[in-house]
Amino acid sequence: MDNIKTRCGAVTLIGLPNAGKSTLVNALVGGKVSIVSRKVQTTRMRVVGITAYEEAQIILIDTPGVFEPKKTIEKAMVSAALDALHEGDVILHIVDVSDRKVLAHNQIIHRSLPAGVPVVLVFNKVDCIAKEELLALAAAFNEVYDYKQTFMISALKKSGLPALMKGLAAFLPEEPWRFDEDQMTTMPMRLLAAEITREKVFEQLHQELPYSIFVQTEAWEDFDNGDVRISQMIIVDKDSQKGIVLGKQGSRIKQIGEAARKDIEEIMGVPVHIKLFVKVQQNWQEKAEHYQSMGLNFSA
Repeated sequence: MDNIKTRCGAVTLIGLPNAGKSTLVNALVGGKVSIVSRKVQTTRMRVVGITAYEEAQIILIDTPGVFEPKKTIEKAMVSAALDALHEGDVILHIVDVSDRKVLAHNQIIHRSLPAGVPVVLVFNKVDCIAKEELLALAAAFNEVYDYKQTFMISALKKSGLPALMKGLAAFLPEEPWRFDEDQMTTMPMRLLAAEITREKVFEQLHQELPYSIFVQTEAWEDFDNGDVRISQMIIVDKDSQKGIVLGKQGSRIKQIGEAARKDIEEIMGVPVHIKLFVKVQQNWQEKAEHYQSMGLNFSA
């Protein structure tokens, strides 16, 4: 056993909004470490997931989707994604092949890829298009950029993942593992719990609410019997949005809290009690303190 050579390194995921980066990270890790929703730009911060393939520990850096930013928070998100490109031993360019103009839309990614770092192309949602079209698309992408390998997967259906893991492991340097083998993420539980609640808000209010909400964990109490009590604040821009989140006689916020509680309990393995509040804070996206808690650069 002492002669077994272990590998360990970081893999940065990059792609357009809703390419499936967070779904892929959760599938590879085997648990929820990054929130997922139908809304674009759901991932606002860098999220680190940790997984293993045989003797290799793979550190996955999930990032916000890359797009042409306009608002302050959008600029901070895109900046965080592009900064992470320089931290990986290998880069995964995740592409949603169901996008009918996928090659043109991914030009912004091609312009951002750094020299000197191996880049692997990952076609996601491959069950959505014909095989012939998929092969032609792969040839077109590889003409535009010198990818080291190309993989075809469905992150949602968890198909093609063993081959991808094997391929990633081969790129990583020979070095000791950096984390315990049962550790799934570096994200503090207080922050992950807030992100899970934000995911549940999006799931239940996809049509009614813009993505510009913020959730922060304000109190966390561990009890001797193992129970955890969490208090969280959901921050919205407008009074009308507060009413939407609360629902009739508080019915909607109770549903959100119950859904969040179940996910947090599954991760922690202990009973969780969660209390949610809603506060209106106009232009919260222009306040630097919120960016600090998300690990984003307000001045990006």
